[in-house]
Amino acid sequence: MTIFLGLITPLIAYAVITLLHMVIPTKRRPGYVKSDATGEVLKYRTNGIFVLVASILLWFALGYLRLVPYVWLYETRWWGLIGAVAIGLAFSLFIVLRYPSTGRSFFADLWFGRSKDVQINDGFVDAKVWLYLVGAVMLQLNVLSFAAFHLENVTSVNPGFLLVCAMLTWFCFEYLIFERVHLWTYDFIAERVGFKLGFGCLAFYPYFYTVALWFTAGLPNPRIPVWLTILFGVLFLFGWVLTRGSNMQKYLFKTAPDAKFLWITPKVLSDGKHSLLVNGFWGVSRHINYLGETLQAVAIALAAGYFGVWEVWLYPIYYIALFVSRQADDDKVCRAKYGELWDEYTAKVKYRIIPRLY
Repeated sequence: MTIFLGLITPLIAYAVITLLHMVIPTKRRPGYVKSDATGEVLKYRTNGIFVLVASILLWFALGYLRLVPYVWLYETRWWGLIGAVAIGLAFSLFIVLRYPSTGRSFFADLWFGRSKDVQINDGFVDAKVWLYLVGAVMLQLNVLSFAAFHLENVTSVNPGFLLVCAMLTWFCFEYLIFERVHLWTYDFIAERVGFKLGFGCLAFYPYFYTVALWFTAGLPNPRIPVWLTILFGVLFLFGWVLTRGSNMQKYLFKTAPDAKFLWITPKVLSDGKHSLLVNGFWGVSRHINYLGETLQAVAIALAAGYFGVWEVWLYPIYYIALFVSRQADDDKVCRAKYGELWDEYTAKVKYRIIPRLY
């Protein structure tokens, strides 16, 4: 019975998150992408932060009333992962097969997807908004359950482990607080909805991002110096500043081109049709936000305090592989879109991700 309940736990959680997303009222916000069918700017319902808070309160209430133990998601984590994998595979096949082929092979269509703009009921539910919301909320619930297990079962509590929980919690909250900003990022602009995005958000995102917790939740305090743990926290915050700062600067530039960001007057390159930022965060490297997210992942791996547990390094290694390939894809898209202006920009902003190195 426990195995079956563990397998269907993500299905139940995703259904509840979806219901909360549908019933919690919110305004529809315009994004960057225009509909291929109508040419109009797509609008999105962004109530993620309220759904996240409601989900946490529900999780706490179920535990307090002893209906679902706080440690349930930890204790059934492997069965939950298997269930999430099944859901991710089923969703990916469904969402790809319902749209016509792009002309590529079926496996290419399955991986990348066929449609960029998958919406239900005139945008009442947008697939990308929903996927990232479900992934973020499930990630947060997993973090809470892992923290509960550590506090209940480890006699010598590891402050670094709790710091990792706090980092991931901040990661989830700040993403959904700034949910509208992400409507202007690469994922919404360029990516299609297929296995990469669907499976990624429904299985990979909420379970793999907690990999440092999976393999250290039952371990005691490694007794690393307090100042070192604080330093890892500072590294995480520095990475967050790079990521959030660059995304906010780009968002502000797209929505209010003449407005200053952090007292910085925007400088641009323009061909009369397109404009590109060349100062502030976007003058340091072409993808400084990728560097920031990678630094956050490294800080999470370090903060756990078990440097020799190789599994904790899977998260930053994944980010490095992801962002190097994504940077190459993004450059191709930008070169095709901006032409000579992009060449002028890359001559001025030479570094792809890491200033003075790469």
